[in-house]
Amino acid sequence: MPAARRQRRGPHVVVACIALAIAACGSGSGYYAEPDTHIVRRGETLFSIAWRYGKDPIDVARWNRLGDGSLIHPGQVIRLSPPSGMTSRSTKTSRRPTPQTLPKVPTQPPPPWTWPTRGTINVEFGGKPGTGTGVLINGKTGQAINAAASGRVVYAGSGLIGYGQLIILKHNDTYLSAYGYNASLLVKEGETIKKGQRIATMGEGPERKARLHFEIRRNGKPVNPRQYLSAR
Repeated sequence: MPAARRQRRGPHVVVACIALAIAACGSGSGYYAEPDTHIVRRGETLFSIAWRYGKDPIDVARWNRLGDGSLIHPGQVIRLSPPSGMTSRSTKTSRRPTPQTLPKVPTQPPPPWTWPTRGTINVEFGGKPGTGTGVLINGKTGQAINAAASGRVVYAGSGLIGYGQLIILKHNDTYLSAYGYNASLLVKEGETIKKGQRIATMGEGPERKARLHFEIRRNGKPVNPRQYLSAR
């Protein structure tokens, strides 16, 4: 290739390489990264932080010596992985056991579940659109959203990207459930909720359609709600 032609094409090649490099950097940013720590922001709770990173909130509390996890404050640095000698509940053994290793928390059985609202499932577990960690249930704007099982409200707000106005219920030390894309929240953090109790009203989800994002997590990990709910 003539030298003049190589010189003319050189800048375009450089620009293309820079663009690809920027795109590659961008693809690894945001909430899909796996950081080692999280800095608490105003309005966040231990459960919302654990939910965001797909961690077991009990593990996060243990790793940070937080007791029940209620005493966190803005600016606090939260560890998102176990320190040396401490394991998660999904890990059977530790490579370097130490005298400070905390006892393993036993897995508890699932509560009796019921459907949280009327309507058909529009998007199955793992599908799109939505976060892919639950199911999307079609309905009408303003219709009742009910607790799928008895529990306690551990999060009620709109601070988690991709869920809209969200409620998280803790049913026991193993199971949590979440209800997203609500138009209004009818409960507050700390409230004890009974199975079937109205907790929110349906709002708009993806594609600006009335939907509920419903999710069940076992030890912090999303599971298919259909395995716990009766057939429709």
